[in-house]
Amino acid sequence: MNKYLKSFLQRGLVFGGFGPIVVGLVLFFIDLAGGAVVLSGSAMLLAVVSSYILAFIQAGASVFNQIEEWPLTKSLFCHFSLLFVAYSLTYVLNSWIPFEPMVLLIFCIIFVAVYFIIWITVYLLVRAHTKKLNARLT
Repeated sequence: MNKYLKSFLQRGLVFGGFGPIVVGLVLFFIDLAGGAVVLSGSAMLLAVVSSYILAFIQAGASVFNQIEEWPLTKSLFCHFSLLFVAYSLTYVLNSWIPFEPMVLLIFCIIFVAVYFIIWITVYLLVRAHTKKLNARLT
């Protein structure tokens, strides 16, 4: 089996369980705040399964950054595309956002902005850390 596929699956399996925990915590805090959450069994099952799959994909997608043969733009594009599709489908299928053009546009803008803010922050931190380590070596 391809080492990257194996790594994707391993990471997904290790961290996938955090998705349903997050759903449970969100519902718990809504309940604590006095909000009424009424979900059918099928809606709850969909939320748990889809959040597991989303966490699985989120964790596994980090493998794209470790494929040394790929240029940075290719790994960034694959990582972004996979996460964008996974989040979009999860949010729409669970009715966490309505399937309306303006809402989807706002979701897309927010997703792109947050993704690149996080990516640039991590990139700059790793670059600074690498400079420090290289300075120690010389």
